[in-house]
Amino acid sequence: MIEHQLTAERLRNLPLPTPEAGSKDERGSVLVLGGCVEVPGAVLLAGIAALRAGAGKLKIATVKSVAVPMALAVPEAMVIGLPETEEGAIDPERAEERVAKAADRCDAVLIGPGMTTGEATTALTVALLSGQPSSSYVLDAGALCSLGAHAEAVRKCGGQVVITPHAGEMAQLLDRSRDEVEADPLDAALRAAELLQAVVIMKGAQSWIVDPGGERSLYEGGGVGLATSGSGDSLAGIVSGLLARGTEPMTAALWGVYLHGAAGMRLAASCGSIGFLAREISNEVPAIMREVACEPSA
Repeated sequence: MIEHQLTAERLRNLPLPTPEAGSKDERGSVLVLGGCVEVPGAVLLAGIAALRAGAGKLKIATVKSVAVPMALAVPEAMVIGLPETEEGAIDPERAEERVAKAADRCDAVLIGPGMTTGEATTALTVALLSGQPSSSYVLDAGALCSLGAHAEAVRKCGGQVVITPHAGEMAQLLDRSRDEVEADPLDAALRAAELLQAVVIMKGAQSWIVDPGGERSLYEGGGVGLATSGSGDSLAGIVSGLLARGTEPMTAALWGVYLHGAAGMRLAASCGSIGFLAREISNEVPAIMREVACEPSA
């Protein structure tokens, strides 16, 4: 299988859907599900990134105790407060019905930023995958680690799933050691794509983007500054926003990785190679999208 380098020139041959003048519904809606009392900001980063990538509407579903401050921090979003456990995490059993209602008619659903890991979170993820067949999905962080035992639920989504693991999450998904994944991240990505029939963004200093058919692309940009708390939440949000606009999963993954990496390079140039914040990444995205789409090929 041919390996592709992910570049702006390549993306110009994979144009993003351009919504006609009209309502925000035509740009698609995103639901971001996640967060807990200890990590409330992950869904904020992801949600803002989804809007910056062009989604028209945003819902955030998170623990009830942080719903009001979340709504004030992201006034563009509808914020849904979910039942929580004594430890301040989403209570999957009591939240399932409300989450399913929130996901209804959403074009893209992002599950996992800031969520605790474990079978309860996995059960909620599987229930959502089974109940919203018309949506596209991004699975990140807490939604990933136990998913290998529930691969059939992901496969039933018909290729409309993108997963965004780092090496530790991929190790749990495939029941391998982290050292094995880091030694051959491409092999891990190919195995996960085959197992789940999903597009895989294998995050790292170099990122692999792989689809179930074995197509693979390598992105080597971005820089060390992107290795910072919340960066992955921003990436997942960007991909979700692109999916909401009607972008095919592999194309959304390619654009998402490039936009995220290019934003990191711009921030490194303006702020320094390290020290910029994840909250700053998505602010760079609209201009980069415009420039990639409009700049003629060399």
